[in-house]
Amino acid sequence: MGGLSGAPERPLIEYLLDRAESTEIAFTYLDCTGGRDAEPRDLTWAELVRQVRAVATRLRRVAAPGDRVALVMPQDLTYVVGFLGALYAGVVAVPLFAPEVRSHRRRLVSALNDCEARVWLTSSSAVDKLTDFTTSAPVTPPHQLLCVEDLLLPAEADDLLLPAEDGERVAYLQYTSGSTREPAGAVITHRALTASVWQVAGAYQVDQHTTCVGWIPFFHDMGLIQLMCVPVFAGARSVFMQPLEFIRRPVRWLRQLSDYPAVFTAAPNFAFDYAVTSVPALARRSLDLGDVRVVLNGSEPVRPATVRAFAEAFAPQGFRPEAHRPSYGLAEATVYVSSAGDEGPTITTFDRDALATGSAVAAETGTELVSVGRPFGQEVRIVDNGETCPDGQVGEIQVRGPHLASGYWRQPERTAETFIDGWLRTGDLGVVHDGQLYITGRIKDLIIVDGRNLYPQDIEETAADAHPGIRRDRVAAFGIADDRGEGVVVLAEPVRDQAVDFAEVGKAVRAAVSAQHEIALRDFLLLPAEDGGVPRTSSGKVARSAAKARYEAR
Repeated sequence: MGGLSGAPERPLIEYLLDRAESTEIAFTYLDCTGGRDAEPRDLTWAELVRQVRAVATRLRRVAAPGDRVALVMPQDLTYVVGFLGALYAGVVAVPLFAPEVRSHRRRLVSALNDCEARVWLTSSSAVDKLTDFTTSAPVTPPHQLLCVEDLLLPAEADDLLLPAEDGERVAYLQYTSGSTREPAGAVITHRALTASVWQVAGAYQVDQHTTCVGWIPFFHDMGLIQLMCVPVFAGARSVFMQPLEFIRRPVRWLRQLSDYPAVFTAAPNFAFDYAVTSVPALARRSLDLGDVRVVLNGSEPVRPATVRAFAEAFAPQGFRPEAHRPSYGLAEATVYVSSAGDEGPTITTFDRDALATGSAVAAETGTELVSVGRPFGQEVRIVDNGETCPDGQVGEIQVRGPHLASGYWRQPERTAETFIDGWLRTGDLGVVHDGQLYITGRIKDLIIVDGRNLYPQDIEETAADAHPGIRRDRVAAFGIADDRGEGVVVLAEPVRDQAVDFAEVGKAVRAAVSAQHEIALRDFLLLPAEDGGVPRTSSGKVARSAAKARYEAR
């Protein structure tokens, strides 16, 4: 499925230097710290190049090629300058985050200890918190802790040369979200980075007239590529804000879509549901979404109900349904694998019993799946028991192309089991139907009961729909084995700030799962958020393996 194409070989930083004389705005940070209204803070291409050169000059003094430089800072303009400065200096960037959200600290500690960064880059607004973090967390302090603002010295970097061109040099380590196991650093080379941004720009038709907007974290592969690297490659303007600002007031994201021309944005599925349910009709009236070109929906399973609800909710504001682009990618592929095209979302109903036996058969009733389209500039195949599957047969999705990571940082065994003969084993189950790719689940999450394959996301959706007292994006289903054989457990969080009858919710969920999937739940638990709730990864996905571990350890 798909084919390999000739991605450009130039390192990304050369595309930035091409614009060293441009006075057009390159990046705009929407600063919401002062109150309700965002204050735009701009960097032109010329200013950005000057600042990136200054940071690279200082980094070369304190770090050698191959040394890791961790970005431990808030998501603002200093992050952009710091990351691109690390690429320019020839060191290995490690995009992480400031230690602000306590629930993410374990992941931050794990990544910092794993990469053994010699230098930490931060900003003046975060340096005090970071100093406190190093004294309280079980992490090895860096040799150098530098603030980007302190490195912006005038005209010191005019003669700075790029490192010798070598596409296999490591550009950065992209730490995975850890939805099925401990986070690991995917090793992204300069060649893979350029190939991936070329794929994304081609698939979504991004050019210098596009505005890339959003709030996805820079430490996440989708945010890093869509909001930082693709704009540099294509000469597009990037307008971004901190992720928590979307959570606090989701209308801010919609205003981005409304206020800027030729918009390309990206978000996980939960964000679309959140925008529909949390932005009142009065706030929508002032929005104009008619110039939203592409809304990438990825990073987690795309729900048919979400696609329909978002299109219906924002049709009065001019949103075109075909602008919604369900997509598929992963950190080990730098980010991009496949996406819907100009036609927009394709939703197909498959026979549930056939899917349980590994076949995708279209039917009038059954399981609805949203296609994630076709690949661009790479190959995708479906494999089962070592054999390539024909269309209609479910198997593991495998990917080959110039955009793949070269492996995992200092994990040769995991690298050997994931990257085989040029192909990436994604660990995701999928099927090709009518030339389009559909994701059916994760291999490690697949539940087998009495010889039937059950996909946890199907059970989770049934449970979420069973009672209004359940938070839709806070449900985890997984299999357990005991003396009664294989069974299914569901954990869920109740909605906040309202009374919920736990017994009534449990009864409704058990009845719905029994009716829809012909199984009796082994157990169902409601876990209030204040008691820890349902575990999620740093990118917002339900962490089923962690949920199972918590259940078994109770």
